[in-house]
Order: sequence, then structure tokens, then C-alpha cells
Amino acid sequence: MTVRQPTAIDAIADTYTNRLAEIDPLEATSMGIPGHDHQMTDLSPDGYAERARLDRETLADLAKAVPVDDVDRVTAAAMADRLRPALELDESGELLAQLNVIASPVQYLRDVLDIMPTATTDDWANIASRVSRVPEAVHGYIESLREAARLGLVAAERQVEECIKQAAELADPSSSFFVTFLAEAQPDGAPASGPLAHDLTTAARLAAEAYGALVDFLTDELAGQAPTDDAVGRDRYALWSREFVGAAVDLDETYEWGLAELARMAAEQDRIVAEIAGPGASIEDAIATLETDAARLLHGKDALQAWMQETADAAVAALDGVHFDIPEQMRTIECRIAPTETGGIYYTGPSDDFSRPGRMWWSVPAGVTEFSTWREKTTVYHEGVPGHHLQIAQAVLNRDELNRWRRLASWSSGHGEGWALYAERLMEEFGFMDDPGDRLGLVDGQRMRATRVVLDIGVHCRKPAPAEWGGGIWDADKAWACFKANVNMDEAFLRFELNRYLGWPGQAPSYKIGQRLWETYRAQAAALAGPEFSLKDFHTRALNLGSVPLSVLPMALGLDAGLSG
Repeated sequence: MTVRQPTAIDAIADTYTNRLAEIDPLEATSMGIPGHDHQMTDLSPDGYAERARLDRETLADLAKAVPVDDVDRVTAAAMADRLRPALELDESGELLAQLNVIASPVQYLRDVLDIMPTATTDDWANIASRVSRVPEAVHGYIESLREAARLGLVAAERQVEECIKQAAELADPSSSFFVTFLAEAQPDGAPASGPLAHDLTTAARLAAEAYGALVDFLTDELAGQAPTDDAVGRDRYALWSREFVGAAVDLDETYEWGLAELARMAAEQDRIVAEIAGPGASIEDAIATLETDAARLLHGKDALQAWMQETADAAVAALDGVHFDIPEQMRTIECRIAPTETGGIYYTGPSDDFSRPGRMWWSVPAGVTEFSTWREKTTVYHEGVPGHHLQIAQAVLNRDELNRWRRLASWSSGHGEGWALYAERLMEEFGFMDDPGDRLGLVDGQRMRATRVVLDIGVHCRKPAPAEWGGGIWDADKAWACFKANVNMDEAFLRFELNRYLGWPGQAPSYKIGQRLWETYRAQAAALAGPEFSLKDFHTRALNLGSVPLSVLPMALGLDAGLSG
């Protein structure tokens, strides 16, 4: 077998990734690139400017490079597709203004600690060093928010208020996560002592104080400039949608498709409800039936974690060699209870050398002690196998074909989250969701994803709302009524989710839009191949590409004239 030799374009991509790790140590930790865990990302305008310079220089280098094979052609197209929208967002000032309830520096500075190694004294020294730099990061972040405000870009009042609450929790000197987490350090199996203990205590105190300064800034300065309108408007929305989907979509057509998809999901759910609770039954009747089924109930976090692990492991065992070929390094996925209490479920990929395995995290809200599996089996498939774990770990493993950027740094939500939703439906197709309760959980989740296509585009682009949701123009109140009527989950979760959509425009619809495009490309591949089409081969080829933007995926799969083979 001929081993592919690295090319000039691979060198450009690797250089970009290495430089990105230096500029953005938080991202380096996320990518699993060692050597930067003790450092902190510069969140000031100067820091964003340095990242933009790197993007521009890399685009210029790519423009001069000549691809030597199809791998090169995909790399060049994918990098250009990712870097150009990033520069547009930088030039517009949008990156400086990031402030929302789920994915902004308010959360990043704390959340990175979840994936940092904690086994040794050196690991905890890295944590102490990084946390001690939280004050400079917060100071830079405040500078960026001030500059964005000068440009007229301030997060909506709702986001500012919620971020004040989150920051205040991290500022509390007695209960801040920084304080409690670092106080529990157990390097090499024993409590921290000596200089390390002092460094950890000091770093935690400084980080909490920095978040106190952030609370003051948000309360005393930014809140007074925050608009009451949650909508960002069509122009700003189009920028973010292009970034998250990884392709430009017709927002008006997608909104109408979202409405139709929502109606289709509701009808599918009604059929399953009748199967569970009888003809004429309501969704509440079906849920009551499922929630009182002892076989579906889990008691306590330990039972939840054990069920997650058992379900994930069973999926790996059942799919390997049948629907997918899963290499040895990827057969391990760790299921963990997250240290946070937001209610989210998420995946973090393996490190470059697989010393940190892929992990599925469940953030259990305070006070929640009972769990029902019917809602969440589909979530385990989404986050694990054949979802994010299979997708992300396969790219990390594919060193023979993919450069470092393709394996570790390339990501678009439309491709990644779209695959994970597609993977949920795959498990239904493969016969793993025949139980009507599990299938109701699958469709309930898909209905939620369709609902947020409608709400996200509807609110931010100020689209007309259907009469059943109040008519006129979409706003947060109408979105809340629609969300509650279509998603059967705890109200606190629904509030957080809606706040997420209102503050993170374009991200939530990328899941369902991505699934739509994955299904479209699969159908096109099947039509081209005819009777010779192999679904297993299609998936293998797609996963070996790593995460490429959805605008590039058809070319990468050979569905147009972009590739030679």
C-alpha cells in the first residue's frame, strides 16, 4: 500500500494549526494539542486581530499553492471556506461582541477545565497557571466588549442579564467553581500541598475576583447599552448562518421547509403516541405511560452514568464489522457526569494521541435524581456511536490521509451536528429504535430541532409568524409559546434552550439543516452508483474526510465534477 506523502498544502495546513494553538491555547486544549495547557488565550481586540492576520496570511499562501491530489483539493477548498467567513465576522466586529448564555468567553474560561488532565502534579501546575491568567483574559474580554459596543454591537438585554447571573456564580468566593474545583486537587492521588497548594488557592481567588469585575462591567456599563430586541437582523444573521452551517442557504426557503418539517414531525409523533397509549391519546398520556415504566427509570447519577456507558458500549459492539469498521483506538468512549449543572449533554473528542479518549458528558441539573431512558437513548447515539464519537475520532485517527488541520481543527456545526442527527435516524433504520418509547424520544428530539429552525430564523430575521403562534412578527414571547407547545421537556430546560437560540443566531438550525444536506448527499450518491451503492462504503468515505464544510462535501464525495476520481 502506498503511503501518501505530505504536500505543500499539508504544510500550510499544519503550520496554520500549530500557530493557531499558540495564539489560542484554549483551542489547543480542545484540539488535544499538548504544550499549551498552562497558557491563556488573549481575548482582547489585539488577540482577535492576531488570529485574523493568521487567517489572511494562510489564505494568501493557499492561493499560491498548487494541489497535487484530491486530498489537497479538499483541504484547500475547506480551509478557504472556513477562513473567509471567519474574516468576515472579524471585519464586522461580531467576534468582539460575543456574549451569550452558552458559547462565549463567559463560559469558555471555566469549561476548558473539564477537559484538562488532572492526574499528576504537572497537570495541576498547568491548571494553576492557566487559572491564574483568568484575570488578564477577563480584562481583554472587557476591552473587546467595549470596542464592539463602540461599533454598535451589544448583545441583547436578555443575554446580558443571564450572563451576569452566570458570572456572579463564578465570582462567589465561597462557591465559585474555580474555588471548589482547585481546592479538591488530588495530584498523584494525594491532596495538593506546599507551593502547588498555594498556587492553586491563589489562582482560584484571582479568577473569582476577575469574574466579580466582569459582573460589575456587565451590570454598570454594558447593560445600559443592551438593546431590548433579541433579533440581530437578516444581514448579521446571514453571516452567522454561513459560519455555522458551512454553506450558504436560502433563509426564506429554509424557514418554510422548517415549518413543513415541524408539521411532519408532529404527525409522526402522533402516530407513535397512539401506538404507546392508544388511539386519541395525547403526548402527555404517552409520557405518563413511559415515565411510570420501572424498566425505563434510573435512580441516581451513578445509575445514569452506568446506563450511558452500557448503551454506548453496546452500540460499538453491535455496529462494528456490520455497518461500520471501528478501529481499536475508537472502541473506547468514556461516559461521564459533567461537573456543571446546566442540563446539557455533549461530547469532547480524543486528544491527538488518544491518551485522552472521546468522552460523552451529561450535565445533571441540581436536584435531579431520576432519569428516564426513553428520552435519551437517541442522545447516546447522537453523542457516541455512530454520532460524534465515530465522526470526530475517525478524523483524528486518519493520519495517513489527513493533515493536522483536517484532523483536529476543521469543524463546522452543519457538518458535525448534521451528521449526529443523521446518525440518530440511522439507528432507527438499522433497527435499534423499534421500541415505541425509544422512537418517541427520537422523534421528540427531531421535532425540537425542527422547531428551532423556525424560531431561530423567524425571530432573528423578523419573519411573519403563523396565526396559531400569534401572527405579526416573531418575537421571544411568540417563540416561547411555540417552543412549549412543540417540545415536552422541563420548563427550566426550555427557557435555557430558547435563551441559547436568542443569543447565538444561526447555530441551532445548523443541526437540522445539516441533517437535511447529509440525507440529500446520500441520495445523490446512491443515484449515481445505482445497484453498486454500498451504504457502508459511503459512510466510510465520508467519515475519512474529517469535518469539511457542507459546501465542500459534495465535491469531496465526488458528487460533482470537483474531483477526478
